[in-house]
Order: sequence, then structure tokens, then C-alpha cells
Amino acid sequence: MKVLIQQVRITDPSSSLHDTIQDIFIESGVIKDIQPTLTVAADQVVSGNGLHVSPGWVDIFAAFGDPGLEYKETLQTGAAAAAAGGYTEVFTLPNTKPVVDTKSQAEYISRASATLPVTIRPIGAISKGAEGKDLAEMYDMRASGAIAFSDGTHPLQSSGVLLKALQYVKAFDGVIIQIPDDKSIGAGGLMHEGIVSTRLGLPGKPIIAEELMVARDIKLARYADSKLHFTGVTSPKSLEYIRRAKDSGLAVTCSVTPYHLLFTDEDLLQYDTNLKVYPPLRTPADVSALKQAVKDGTIDCIASHHQPHEYDSKVLEFEYAKNGMTGLETAYATLKTAMPDVAESKWVDLLSIQPRRIFGLAVPVIEKGAQASLTLFEPGSTTSVTESFFRSRSKNSPFIGKTLSGKVRGIIHKDGVHLA
Repeated sequence: MKVLIQQVRITDPSSSLHDTIQDIFIESGVIKDIQPTLTVAADQVVSGNGLHVSPGWVDIFAAFGDPGLEYKETLQTGAAAAAAGGYTEVFTLPNTKPVVDTKSQAEYISRASATLPVTIRPIGAISKGAEGKDLAEMYDMRASGAIAFSDGTHPLQSSGVLLKALQYVKAFDGVIIQIPDDKSIGAGGLMHEGIVSTRLGLPGKPIIAEELMVARDIKLARYADSKLHFTGVTSPKSLEYIRRAKDSGLAVTCSVTPYHLLFTDEDLLQYDTNLKVYPPLRTPADVSALKQAVKDGTIDCIASHHQPHEYDSKVLEFEYAKNGMTGLETAYATLKTAMPDVAESKWVDLLSIQPRRIFGLAVPVIEKGAQASLTLFEPGSTTSVTESFFRSRSKNSPFIGKTLSGKVRGIIHKDGVHLA
């Protein structure tokens, strides 16, 4: 297939053409030519209003329901959602039925990805059944395509099991991913514990539950001299611990979700179940600290925490609603709306470059002769969110009926053009 992208601004700090406006000609998945102006025959021409292109984005934490929970999301609908959100690669959570804790489960997802518009890389479970007890077949899963290891939405509570996992993955330079949460603290919490939870009469989840786990896990990572990634970080104190760990030379990294940069616990005053998420939304002061951590580099990358749910899991009393929102399609627009002053090169670093470096993937460069794995987006445009906007099988989003800043045009990946 021949594709011509016209008058696009290249946003790729690694490219010699960074921040220049060019025409890009792609044939059979390879960038054949880049010039200020090109006149060539193409099967498809892509142009736009202030169009930008960057190396394809990577999401490191998304729930696709396949296998077993296909009524929430299939690999096909999840891949379509990812492409619409500008992602060329997605790491999927092991919390399926059955849990991705064996070689055959990892192989199933890796092989299914071959025919999809995006590359799906399974995250293997650390423990069997993600129960936090006995280690799963991590070495075999790694050989079968598992990109990293995590118990996903069931973070490891046992220090002993986590330490064994950190030591085990050193054999193949693997990475452990944790949502930092001591589940014994505020076990019945439905939202952040604070003034708003008291006003709403909802049981709260203290932020110290996150901070204790971050402190513990950093100590274990130091002892094991292994790689650890925290995702869904929400606490200023957690960020302080992570900064210290980095300064001391530990291989500790962290990510934040787009919606934790935009919403606060005050947005729950209307009991919107689409804003019931895990970890919970925090205070405006906490959100300000997260934004500063994005700017100063403490936060290494962005994770969508895409958590699709069918209608019956969200449209009910707040107490019984499931945690999570769909996030892949709206991730970039959420970031642009939350932090409009951040440069596009910074978002590209957080969405594309850093995730690959953390998890040992090759970083594509926009140069002549390179493979085309690209994301197309328009920072100056807007995104109007309706139910029909979503490619995901589930529509549990607080953005329906709203207009966000920034717009994703789609991706070019695997010799295919997939426009949103």
C-alpha cells in the first residue's frame, strides 16, 4: 500500500527532521521518502488541519476482556479503540477468565494480535490466578510474548511473593508492574477519603494505602536490585518516594492515568459511576502535584488504565458499580484538556518514547528507510465525544456529551492506515 501524508509536522526528538513540516511517502510499511513537498502516486492521501506525526504511541496498562470477558471488550474491539486513540501497541492486563498466567494464555494473545491493526502484548500474571500466593510461569510466558508481569487490578499484597518475583525476572531483565495499594487499609472504600467523601456519606480509601505500598515496594526493589514500575500513582508523597529512589540509582519508574490529571474527588458530587475508578480520584492539591510531576520528569509515561464495562456494571448504585472507565480513545484529548500548556514533544516522550525504553522495546524513528509505525494527531483541533465516537465495545465514559481539546487522526502501522 502506498500512503502520502501531506504537510505534516514531525514530532520526534530522535529524528533529524524533528519539528519540521514535511510530506512523507510510505510504501509497503516503509518510509520511502520525506521531503518538504512530494508529488507521487498514492493509494491514500492523508492531510489535515495542523497535522502532526510521531512514533506510534504505546499504552502499558489496558484491560481487554478476551478471553472470558468478551462482553466487556474483545481483542478486536480493544484494538479498534486503541487505533482510534492513536496507539500502535497496547499491553493488556492478565485479569481475564482464565487469568493470563501460563505460556498458552500468553501465546493466544500474541498470536491473535498478528491480524489486528495494533500490536497487543500480554502482561503476564505474577502469581497463579492473580491470587498473590504462588508464582506463575513467568519465564515461559516471557518466551511466549509477555512484555512485563503484574497481577493487574489485584496488586500483590505479600512482600515475600513480590520479592521472589522481583528476583525471578532479573534472569531476563523483566519488569514488575504494581498498582500501589495496601488493600487492608480502607478495604471498603469507594472513593478518596476526605472532605468530599464525608459530605457524600461514602466510605473513603485513605491515600496512605498507596504511600505505604510505594515505600515497601521500593525497599524490595532495592534489595532485589530489580526493575519496578508503579502505575496509577496519585499521591504527592508517593512521588517524593519515587524521586528519592531514582536519585539513588534504582530502576524504579512510574506512570499516571490521563483522568487522574483532569478529575478530582469533587467531580463525584453527582455520584457519576463513570468516575468511580481504581485508584480513586484525589483532591485538587494532589492533582496539582501530579501535573508538576509530569512537567519535571518524575512521571515517566502515561497509562490509560482502559477498563471497559458493560451497561449493567455501571448503571446502578455507586456502591455496587465496578471501578474503571474506557480510556484509550480519549487519552490524548484528556491530556490536552488537563494540561494545555505542555509541549507536544513532551506528550510524545510520555506516550511513545519512554514506555518503549522502560520495557525494552526498540524506539522507531521517523527517517527515510525506517519502518512506519506512526501516530497522526491534531493538537489544535477538538474532539466531540458521543456514544458513536467509541470503537470500544463498552461506553462507560464520563466524557460523553463533552468536547475535549486535541484530536487523534489515527495510526499507520503494519502496512495499514487506520484513521479515527
